[in-house]
Amino acid sequence: MTEPQSPPSWYARTAVSGGISRPPLTGDASCDVCIIGGGLTGISAALNLAERGYDVVLIEQQRIGWGASGRNGGQICTAFSGGMEKIESAIGKADARRAWDMALEAKRILADRASRHGIECDLSWGYLYAALSRHQQRGLGEMRDQWVDDYGYDQPVALLSPEEMQEKVASTRYVGGLYDPEAGHLHVLDYLLGLARAAQAAGARLHEGTQALSITTGAQPGVRTASGTIRCQHLILATNGYLGRLEPRLRPYVMPVGSFVCTTEVIGQERLAGLIADNLAIAECNHILNYFRPTRDGRLMFGGGANYSAIDPPSLRFYLTRKLHKVFPQLADVKIDQAWSGLIGITASRIPHFGRLDGNVYYAQGFSGQGVALSGLAGLLMAEAVSGQAERLDVFGRIRHMPFPGGPLRTPALVLAMLYFRLLDLVGR
Repeated sequence: MTEPQSPPSWYARTAVSGGISRPPLTGDASCDVCIIGGGLTGISAALNLAERGYDVVLIEQQRIGWGASGRNGGQICTAFSGGMEKIESAIGKADARRAWDMALEAKRILADRASRHGIECDLSWGYLYAALSRHQQRGLGEMRDQWVDDYGYDQPVALLSPEEMQEKVASTRYVGGLYDPEAGHLHVLDYLLGLARAAQAAGARLHEGTQALSITTGAQPGVRTASGTIRCQHLILATNGYLGRLEPRLRPYVMPVGSFVCTTEVIGQERLAGLIADNLAIAECNHILNYFRPTRDGRLMFGGGANYSAIDPPSLRFYLTRKLHKVFPQLADVKIDQAWSGLIGITASRIPHFGRLDGNVYYAQGFSGQGVALSGLAGLLMAEAVSGQAERLDVFGRIRHMPFPGGPLRTPALVLAMLYFRLLDLVGR
């Protein structure tokens, strides 16, 4: 069997411990908890469970970090991309406050894990939401007021004028923004690989190159692989946008979306600082947004666009170059060094879909672009639930999620929805 390889990306090329591989699982196995998926969610769950003394087997079809967790934009966000209003409407103000507190906890988990396990991942704080219209700027002001007045966010979040925004980001594209000092960015693959090392040190068994062909549920769940069957007491599905047809009950609620990222050639820290102040991460407020940040080796990482059909543009490098130059026309002389794509998982509401099936099958999916922090929370909540303390996971389980429309034809339906969102972005909504 050919050893699986990490997909080409700046992360894979620069990861501190990117060369470590784990053997595939051969034959049958038994454990307390089997986890399918070697991304941030699955590895976080494995670490939390192993620390609690559970016998854990994690299988990953490719390499640890092969999916979105190892090649996303590396941005750490506050709260939920769907907005707190939707959560309040779904579960009430009291439980919405609990969800908010857990979202803040997610960022603390990330920082604590990096510190405790000595993970060198270029963790940096400071984040800008960039408004492209007055309507979006008003929305940022309302979000700031909600965070501070309704939820007691004690960070000095600041609404920026066009002039103040220009001082932070050297682009004329933005009419204002919102600064959040407790969001930021990191080298996401280094962070994930550090968590994997910590999980193994705690006793978790991690296997790459091991595909889950099918699962069974019930009193004693099982996972069928090419070489045998894994028997367990609890099963965790941590596949997100790569769920496929593994669990038909979950598939309607998560949509794999193509996401595109690149890094420029080295332009140097001085020129980067002239583009982006204070090593900030930036994300636009559009529905189909651009996001970008500096890297440790003097490049600009830039992500932009999405494709609900999960098909790459004909020339990904050209596609991202055009988007980059619309934000920073002064980089017309700068070439794209690497460009890559992958699948993220979204929900219809953009609120993550956490919960359990049949009492002993747990899942977390649909992070909708905010999985860098929330995946760590998901891993902790599922570990708590396995341990018999499911109250916090059940807060999210009470959120009713709508299936994506269209059934077997949902991809064409979502392509039409994407066109609608592009029209909203064109008019600044």
